[in-house]
Amino acid sequence: MRKIIVLSMITLDGVMQAPGGAKEDTSGGFKYGGWVAPYGDEAYGKIVKKEMKPTDYLLGRKTFEIWEDYWPEHANIWPGINEGKKYVYSKTRKKSDWKNTVFIKSPAEIKKLKNTKGSDIQVWGSSKLVQLLLKNDLVDELRLKIHPLFLGNGKKLFDNNAVPTSFNLTENIVTPGGVIIACYKRAGKVREAKPEKKGKSK
Repeated sequence: MRKIIVLSMITLDGVMQAPGGAKEDTSGGFKYGGWVAPYGDEAYGKIVKKEMKPTDYLLGRKTFEIWEDYWPEHANIWPGINEGKKYVYSKTRKKSDWKNTVFIKSPAEIKKLKNTKGSDIQVWGSSKLVQLLLKNDLVDELRLKIHPLFLGNGKKLFDNNAVPTSFNLTENIVTPGGVIIACYKRAGKVREAKPEKKGKSK
């Protein structure tokens, strides 16, 4: 079985919209694009470079269209991005000229994909898709870069529909810029406190 790994740059209040550039995603009137820029340093860069190793990808339509316009012409920055399989969750699109792109349209197809042989599958961006995956208990690992700022509005990584699940913290560092980079792997059901036993009446 293949693992689905969610990678996300988020703020303290959970916003993950347009971390990379001013015009990356201005939907909803979002005006803080490129908010990760002040936090870049050598430690941060090493982690990102490691995460950009060749693999397969699962993307929401909006994130895919941002990538589709940029990465085919900048593959020198991200070796293997053109060769990796791009699985795109969309109910409206069916094809793309970007090679190695496959469109899927249901959680059942994602479950079927997980059960195939191959490399782990990375999810970048794609807030609505991540929320769908969490709702259907399909996330095996979260790799979060938690930045020390609030933005107040914008697309968020989490909503209120995720299946209650516990995760184990397996790796973590704090960069000189104050970014917490943490890896959480799925551990199973949420462990609840046991109810206290009532004492015997005298």
